[in-house]
Amino acid sequence: MITSYFSEVLVRVNPFLKGKTGRVFISRIPPKVRPTIKLQTEFLNNGSEKKPLIQVKFKDGKVIEVDPTTMSIVDVVQELDRHSRALLLKDQIES
Repeated sequence: MITSYFSEVLVRVNPFLKGKTGRVFISRIPPKVRPTIKLQTEFLNNGSEKKPLIQVKFKDGKVIEVDPTTMSIVDVVQELDRHSRALLLKDQIES
């Protein structure tokens, strides 16, 4: 997962629901990158009105939101890496 272009990450996890994509996503963010991004985690209770969510804001301002209850970790990583690779290509062209 290309995390160098993340600026903010919000992960909402409901530990009472089936699925662990949100928790696995948090664990896949490297420790070296964590101090450079704003990482927020919210743990929802069983009767919460809010839905589980993974929201990533990139350094170019684009925000991508995915539903961790309907997507696997592989799908989430592919979705986010698609934009990260575009930013990587843009950086390589400019330098």
